[in-house]
Amino acid sequence: MTDATGGRAPFDAVLCDVDNVIRTFDPAPLAALERAAGVAEGTTAKIAFAEETGLPALLGRITPQEWVASIAAGLSGLCEDDTAAWELGSALLESPFHADDAVVGLLRRARIRVPLVLVSNATLGLEADLDSMGLDDLADHVVNSARVGLVKPDPRILELAAGLAGTVPERCLFVDDTPENVAAATALGMRAVHYTGPGDLEEALRPLFG
Repeated sequence: MTDATGGRAPFDAVLCDVDNVIRTFDPAPLAALERAAGVAEGTTAKIAFAEETGLPALLGRITPQEWVASIAAGLSGLCEDDTAAWELGSALLESPFHADDAVVGLLRRARIRVPLVLVSNATLGLEADLDSMGLDDLADHVVNSARVGLVKPDPRILELAAGLAGTVPERCLFVDDTPENVAAATALGMRAVHYTGPGDLEEALRPLFG
């Protein structure tokens, strides 16, 4: 593949995380419910993403609704009643979100030159969420952990994404906000970027844009 100057591109594909990179969540509604229920802020997320609760959802073994039930069960005893626990679980699942326009713009520019694959630890609802943000056409492929039965930082999900892009891991740029996932990509030989803001992505893509 060639870059903007006609030479070989610095990488043959971009593999990009979704949550906290492309998509940003608004935690305020859930936090307000936690305060009203007398639960410490962040407790719902801590229970939701604990391995025993979150992994089945991220592997596609349970539906998002079944995940809410698991979260509510984990909150049992911390809330005054089961209704409040269900409300907190539902609020986490339904947290408002929006796409980062700066990130989306950079990725659309990159995709003109090389394939773009989204690689996300997500539930079975990811594809519908992308559609709701108008991003169903953003990438060439979406590798959703709940669809493929693999979660980052398992290197197999990264190898799968590289294969779908038609290249090898060593020729991929990988962007993710989680250090463990970045480390796994680096171990495979990918050019890995720990994302903290749009500037990180812009800097990583600059060689591609020439």
